[in-house]
Amino acid sequence: MANLFDPEPEQWGLRGDPYVWRALRGHLSGTDIPASVAEVSSLLRVAFSEVVGVDLDTERESQVYREQYAHGGMSSGHVDLDTWRGRLMPLLADRARMLIET
Repeated sequence: MANLFDPEPEQWGLRGDPYVWRALRGHLSGTDIPASVAEVSSLLRVAFSEVVGVDLDTERESQVYREQYAHGGMSSGHVDLDTWRGRLMPLLADRARMLIET
């Protein structure tokens, strides 16, 4: 699973997002890519919930603050849930699809 996280995106939502990305990569390192994209997506969402403490499917807020991802700057520690829902999770799923289908 860790291979899905390289390279990192060039654009993020908020300053906490790259730290969440790296935390997810570390959290999932050593985990094999499941056989289907649906399983990958489910695994990613569970891992996100464990790393950030938020369920992307049920949380209504567009962003959350997490102290562990605060490393300086105006939006430091803020995680953009809408960016994760709309761009970053789909990016990871697309990367998984490319690996699974080859």
